[in-house]
Amino acid sequence: MKKIIYLIRHCKAIGQEAEAHLTHEGKAQAASIASFLASKSIDVLYSSPFKRAIDSVLPFSQESDLEIILDQRLAERILSKHNIQDWMDKLSQTFQDKTLVFEGGESSMAASSRGLEAIWVFLDGPFHTAAMVSHGNMISLILNHFDDAFGYEQWKTLSNPDVYLLEFEGSVPKVRRVWGSPV
Repeated sequence: MKKIIYLIRHCKAIGQEAEAHLTHEGKAQAASIASFLASKSIDVLYSSPFKRAIDSVLPFSQESDLEIILDQRLAERILSKHNIQDWMDKLSQTFQDKTLVFEGGESSMAASSRGLEAIWVFLDGPFHTAAMVSHGNMISLILNHFDDAFGYEQWKTLSNPDVYLLEFEGSVPKVRRVWGSPV
């Protein structure tokens, strides 16, 4: 049986902290996400526990009467517990060496395993169509698992928000970007 996941990057936010709020534009984008998802027959709604992710699907949750299930496995990957001046270079390195870990951070391998576990649990469950809200780096790592051509350069092209459709009829999905294009 076919299973579908709409993998959503959160809307524009004021910052990167777990409690960062959506910008005014981000709130309008959340309404657009709700309109986009309205016709998708979503059975279950999962979100990173970060405020910007929750708020990105709150309008859809309210309109559809679907509870937002918070899933820590969808939280953003922490590159390091320290502010790194050249963080984009360091992030790029983690796409090349998936075991590379910076102090207090999480390797690409560990983060992708965490995010993929949320997907495997959904695939083994009773629902058919899910919306999962996460963050740019986590989504990139998940997509990289299914297509190793999706790397650092593709991460840089993600928008806030962004949506990828994963269609499973086995363990390897068809993946395509659907934000901004008709589905």
